[in-house]
Amino acid sequence: MISFFNTLSGKKEEFVPLRSGEVRMYTCGPTVYDFAHIGNLRAYIFEDLLRRVLEYNGLRVTQVMNLTDVDDKTIQGALREKIALDQFTEKYIRAFFEDLKLLRIEQAEFYPRATHHIPEMIALIQRLMASGHAYEKGGSVYYRISAFPSYGKLSKKNLEENIAGARIDSDEYEKEHWSDFALWKARRGDEPFWPSPFGEGRPGWHIECSAMSMKYLGESFDVHTGGEDNIFPHHENEIAQSEAATSKPFVRYWLHCKFLLVDGEKMSKSKGNFYTLNDLTAKGYSPLAVRYLLLSHHYRHPVNFTLQGLEDAACVLARLKDFRLRLNQYVPAQGSGGQASTLGASLEEAVSGFERGLCDDLNISGALGFFFTLVREVNKVMDQNTLSGEEKKTVSLFLEKVNKILDLWTGEEEDGREIPKPVHEWLRERQEARRAKNFKRSDELRNLIIEAGYVIEDTPKGARVKKKQK
Repeated sequence: MISFFNTLSGKKEEFVPLRSGEVRMYTCGPTVYDFAHIGNLRAYIFEDLLRRVLEYNGLRVTQVMNLTDVDDKTIQGALREKIALDQFTEKYIRAFFEDLKLLRIEQAEFYPRATHHIPEMIALIQRLMASGHAYEKGGSVYYRISAFPSYGKLSKKNLEENIAGARIDSDEYEKEHWSDFALWKARRGDEPFWPSPFGEGRPGWHIECSAMSMKYLGESFDVHTGGEDNIFPHHENEIAQSEAATSKPFVRYWLHCKFLLVDGEKMSKSKGNFYTLNDLTAKGYSPLAVRYLLLSHHYRHPVNFTLQGLEDAACVLARLKDFRLRLNQYVPAQGSGGQASTLGASLEEAVSGFERGLCDDLNISGALGFFFTLVREVNKVMDQNTLSGEEKKTVSLFLEKVNKILDLWTGEEEDGREIPKPVHEWLRERQEARRAKNFKRSDELRNLIIEAGYVIEDTPKGARVKKKQK
């Protein structure tokens, strides 16, 4: 059973998709006026984890991630640089997809751009006007909050605090202010504009996501995600617009990740604690270390990002690489291939605990606890040279399952898979010769390994071979 904490209900619920075996999911994407910072990346990695867990459990996912390429910020940026809006946003869209690639975030099925869906937004606004939920004033169109009695059900804000008669034109506004919000904004100055039945202008931010999500996922779908700062006003407004237009429940499960801090403070360029992925790679950190650090925290817990934490994450990845290399190169003692598994109970507990954690509201930290406990136990068994061939195979299969979620390594990185079988056999014979104190034979085998182009590393956890560096 999969369960998620649903922001809408305020409690953890069993996840049951609307269509058996299929999940339709909308994940908030970037507003492309700047390069994505690590707070944005935290949300994208959380959404990637969600997708992978659903797929791991045999569900087919249709994911939509929007690209907000027209709003107050993108327009201001284009005007500031005195270039066309699409020219301004294109460089940030390219950078966004490069970040996704470096962080190994799975591709969504659709990445709709707001500027490519203006007709859908106009049609949705017309439906809202026809039902009395929206009205035109001064060439702009506003959503009438008082016409939607359940407004506030996601954010749990009190509708009675609404500022009577106030209208808000900006895409984002102070959270304590309650007011009718803009669905369509009348043309102003040099801003880009589109024709519409209400006059020339452009859409408000909130209507964009309602129109695009319903086009690709239908009027009701399973999951909508984002950062907790999206709950109000953005997601609250999405619900109001969509349900007023369709008279149907908009989304069944709302998942929101917590804020990211840097060194215990809110991220800010003025404080010098504002990082993009490019900033971190320029400092020598691996994108996979960034992925692991952001992935390893539960999405509903705040993350305090530090460079020391990133270094610690890199150390974890190095230890995992050493473990995989050692496991791949491990040669079971002769006659041990068919032995009963002494790790049987530990393996079963690790697999069930890992999967149970993931299905319990994406409890990745709990799942990783089971995984690393098994890694320690397998290392101990290899230290004793008692890991059987069957156990090695079972552990390797579990690692493959784990990496379907983590995606922190690839087969090409497994140096041990490139080691020829004779070299593995020589290493095994050398280990047996050393245990028998036959040092002459041990030296002969070492020389054979070296002549084949490999070197032996004697570590506290046993010997291993590596390709000799040229």
